Amino acid sequence: MFRLKVNKWRFGTNLAGVRYATTTTTHGNHYQYLQNSKLPTLYFQRSLPRLPIPLLEKTCERFLAAVQPLLSAEEQRDTQQVVDQFRQGVGMELHARLKQSDEANKHTSYISQPWFDMYLSDRAPLPLNYNPLIVMRDDTRPAYQPQVTRATNLIISSLRFWRSLQANILEPEVYHMNPKKTNTDNYRRWMAISPKAFATYASYAFKAFPLDMSQYSRLFGTTRLPKLGKDELVQSADSKHILVMRRGNMYAMNVLDSSGYIESPSVILGRLKSILALDAQKQSASVPLGVLTTQQRDQWARARTHFVSNPKNADLLEREVDAALFCVCLDSEEDGMYNEADQVPLIKHQLAGKATNRWFDKSISLLISADGVAAVNFEHSWGDGVAVLRYFNEMYWDTQKQPFVSATSPHTPAEGDASNVRPLNFEIDDRTRADVEAAYAHNAEIVDSLDMNYLQYPHLTKGTCKHHGLSPDSIIQLAFQLAYRQAFKRYVGTYESCSTSAFRHGRTETMRPCTIATKAFCEAVLQPSQKQPSAVELRAMIDKCSIVHGQLTKEAAMGQGFDRHLFSLRHTAMLEGLPMPALFETEAYKRINYNIISTSTLGTDTVVAGAFGPVVKDGLGVGYSIQNEFAGAIVTSYKNQAQGKEFVDSLASAFEQILAIIEQSSKSAKAETRN
Repeated sequence: MFRLKVNKWRFGTNLAGVRYATTTTTHGNHYQYLQNSKLPTLYFQRSLPRLPIPLLEKTCERFLAAVQPLLSAEEQRDTQQVVDQFRQGVGMELHARLKQSDEANKHTSYISQPWFDMYLSDRAPLPLNYNPLIVMRDDTRPAYQPQVTRATNLIISSLRFWRSLQANILEPEVYHMNPKKTNTDNYRRWMAISPKAFATYASYAFKAFPLDMSQYSRLFGTTRLPKLGKDELVQSADSKHILVMRRGNMYAMNVLDSSGYIESPSVILGRLKSILALDAQKQSASVPLGVLTTQQRDQWARARTHFVSNPKNADLLEREVDAALFCVCLDSEEDGMYNEADQVPLIKHQLAGKATNRWFDKSISLLISADGVAAVNFEHSWGDGVAVLRYFNEMYWDTQKQPFVSATSPHTPAEGDASNVRPLNFEIDDRTRADVEAAYAHNAEIVDSLDMNYLQYPHLTKGTCKHHGLSPDSIIQLAFQLAYRQAFKRYVGTYESCSTSAFRHGRTETMRPCTIATKAFCEAVLQPSQKQPSAVELRAMIDKCSIVHGQLTKEAAMGQGFDRHLFSLRHTAMLEGLPMPALFETEAYKRINYNIISTSTLGTDTVVAGAFGPVVKDGLGVGYSIQNEFAGAIVTSYKNQAQGKEFVDSLASAFEQILAIIEQSSKSAKAETRN
């Protein structure tokens, strides 16, 4: 499932200390490469530690602790018995087999292949179920915000990032505990003389933690192909073009020259303008093929098989669409524009919308509205938030620091240049037309059933939390628990993702924010006022919640959670045709994995919004952030399935209650000190 949360790993710091070559020609390093790192991009990859498989006993303990808030005392006792039997019996056998498999595949992690299999085998449609949305901060300079201008700069920055990655001169991804001390030339000099086999451990001595970069190679030129039963990822190593979509019409546009250099800014700008001019002369696509990528995956596989039975369609689809470096969707005014008073319509459109101007199978799609609002919608099977956020941040800051075109920049005319700007004219028969119509109707029905609610709470900020010595993430997760409990009178399975990219081929681990500590706090707050503990006592409970949250975060980041271990044990049983252990049939296991509240946060100033669909029909998809100005959340739900509006209203109340406790306890502490 999509979870962009990358606990504590911050991005954007790698720009410091990077030096560019002085040449300013379009074939010079300054233009062709985003960075010229002193350390090769994959310098630390060989020495990254392997993702540990937790002890079976610890996994069982953590599972029992996590399900306790969701179960009655009797259910907990029954679950304890099943877990004890699992730990002493079949669990030991499965654990041994998993360890044996892991030992035989030292080049990767125990979770990597099962996680790929999980994504690629799921038959659910990509939009809302998997593909997430990240909305970029606007360019506040009017000369750089217009659609075609911003698209050109974002394309160039994307290509500069990609070419740096290809040339192995993109800065390695490193989490610096103290960037001012370690994100320096001195640190890089010490790392450069460290043997590659031990470089990661040498970096640890500086309190700088290298992260896995194995997913980065699939950022560009990658497409998820629909196949019956299980999809396939394909990648083109020598692409020189991107896919551009406008009103459902599709164009292949070359962005690299015959030698593989990025075309000049005026050429890229001219080709984009020529596409807009071409498109203005025709109607919106009467059969928008991109809608097919919203289908259930087996349905799309069958539709695609028929479509490519026509050799011309097969050639165009494979050569121009599948092989494109990435997709650029230039939306028109009718698709919606930014409205500060109500951001929901545009975000909903970018997340899923009509899908007539999308190709959801591409690894990366840049979405740019008619007024220049930019976003990334990405296919999730190939990787997680570490790679996407790094690319997203570098692309944004590059366009801020050195945009290559403005609204007044001259362009190189490309009208009539059919070799570099190629309209994709597919041959569409009645079967494909019917497939598109059916896909459009089904997607429209799903999107119409999607409810989206947005909250900005200005009084609880990152600064507020830090001033009072509290973890911002633990506070906002506590607010989610309080909001759900007071609105719906129960506790439910809650999902928060944590990156395990500190390990080779790490993916994610699940954090379970609904704990005995959060439950105790919620129950105390919701007592009648005369029975409610004092503000100081409630603040102590908040501190306890924060400590527990921090410990769970640390365990997850170090590969010591329980979800991925149990997932892999279950996967091992299925893979080897063994009977499914009773543990995986318990109400406890089903309940905690039925994620009613699924959360994801984006810890970066370049992002103004993030959204994804609920992971279960009666659930809530909560994209949240706590910034210097506000705490905010975009909550998705399905109408008549879950009450997203009630949750958001309750969340505002939860923020108010938690803030009041923090402030009142602080006043009480100060008064006691004075006395």
